[in-house]
Amino acid sequence: MSQRIVDHPVLGSLAARHPLSFTFNGTPYRAYEGETIAAALLASGVRTLRVHEEKGTPRGIYCNIGHCYECRVNVDGVPTVRACMTLVQDGMQVNAGTVLPTPLKKGGHSQ
Repeated sequence: MSQRIVDHPVLGSLAARHPLSFTFNGTPYRAYEGETIAAALLASGVRTLRVHEEKGTPRGIYCNIGHCYECRVNVDGVPTVRACMTLVQDGMQVNAGTVLPTPLKKGGHSQ
């Protein structure tokens, strides 16, 4: 179910925009020209864009203006792309960030 605004007084009509196809974690989604990855996924009901690199806790859209980096995804093999600042391109392959191996950490006391 799409949650897009179909007619906006500033952005115009959605009907005037060309539809695009892209994938997120292998699942196909629809976007419209001029739409960011974050906006297209949000309109499609996707809330989790990645997980915390160490803890695995879900992360999604937070500021939506490029300051917080919570929406980082991998786009066509390029890591740490901000979904809120990147326009969807037809055929784009987007993947969520995953838990990364954590290096051994020294104990809390000094020697």
